[in-house]
Amino acid sequence: MSKSQQIQSFGNHLILGVSGTSLNDDDKRALSELKPVGVIFFAKNFLDGVPYQIWVENFKQLHQSLREYTERDFMFMTIDHEGGRVVRTPLPITRFPQSYLLKSHAQEVAKATALELKSLGINLSWSPVADIFSNPQNPIIGSRAFGTTPETASQRAREYYRGLKEGGVIGCAKHFPGHGDTSQDSHLELPTLNLTREELQRRELIPFKTLIEEQIPLIMTAHILFPQIDPEFPATLSKPILNQILREEMNFQGVVVSDDLDMKAVSEMFMQSGTVARAFHAGCDLFIVSRNINSSSIERTYQITEDFTTSLSNGSLDEKVVVAARERIEKLLAGTPQYPVYTLEKEILVKNAELAIACTLVTSDF
Repeated sequence: MSKSQQIQSFGNHLILGVSGTSLNDDDKRALSELKPVGVIFFAKNFLDGVPYQIWVENFKQLHQSLREYTERDFMFMTIDHEGGRVVRTPLPITRFPQSYLLKSHAQEVAKATALELKSLGINLSWSPVADIFSNPQNPIIGSRAFGTTPETASQRAREYYRGLKEGGVIGCAKHFPGHGDTSQDSHLELPTLNLTREELQRRELIPFKTLIEEQIPLIMTAHILFPQIDPEFPATLSKPILNQILREEMNFQGVVVSDDLDMKAVSEMFMQSGTVARAFHAGCDLFIVSRNINSSSIERTYQITEDFTTSLSNGSLDEKVVVAARERIEKLLAGTPQYPVYTLEKEILVKNAELAIACTLVTSDF
């Protein structure tokens, strides 16, 4: 395999962020050379403060450019779109409340959300959160979770995933094996959770188990260190967590995707040689590099790609592991709908806004 082929090979495992509402030269270079299998969108990719029809038309042009430069007809067009504080899109796309407030409306909201995301050409939502709101001091999860117990979190996350699926959008359970009990933000540092495997099984793993039984196709890793299980590496790089617990014990057969490699919890690790190989061997199939947190520079993405190609060349990354990961991704992509970008009818947006208000009025229907 030539160097350019190896570089494009990594693109089969890459979800990449782009710089803005149109492509700059770095974007065009990376999309052309790496040919990422997917893109992740943020607020910076949408025009704001302009009429709906104008920002949608601009976003439509961005979509077309992404396909043009990657030369891919089939891509994962993805976004973090949980509701509450995790919404990237401008109005009039509905501002549904955070997951904790959805309660009996979870499935209905997810179906409405899927309709809106489809209108933006988005086919994969990085949701539902399968974490549990178990630590009131948690700075990053909190009310992004569906419940304070394994039972309520499982039930509502399952309903939300069913709604996305009914609406034609792929869902992803996050953040495995559980981010709800941390008191640190993995965007800023590496959290540590001193939980045993048995403690995880009694609580954190239950929502993930429910979603695996529901055949959710993707699970996202947590950048968290669990020293009772793996004292050396965070979950994203941990074979005991991803391979033994998730693959072997929980029998997950779908795609394992890393949380964003630009997050400070792991960003420096992924600048060290051999880290990509370790992540593949641990059980990761797909990697997100958002270019949205530490730096918008494309050079970090190329350094990670170089680590991949070097590891393949020197044999420290087993090609069979890469092939198996690519086959899981290709199987998922083959069944992923590809949507055009269009403006929604006013009646749909009004109905969804009414649903969002109804969610905030419900307080105790678990």
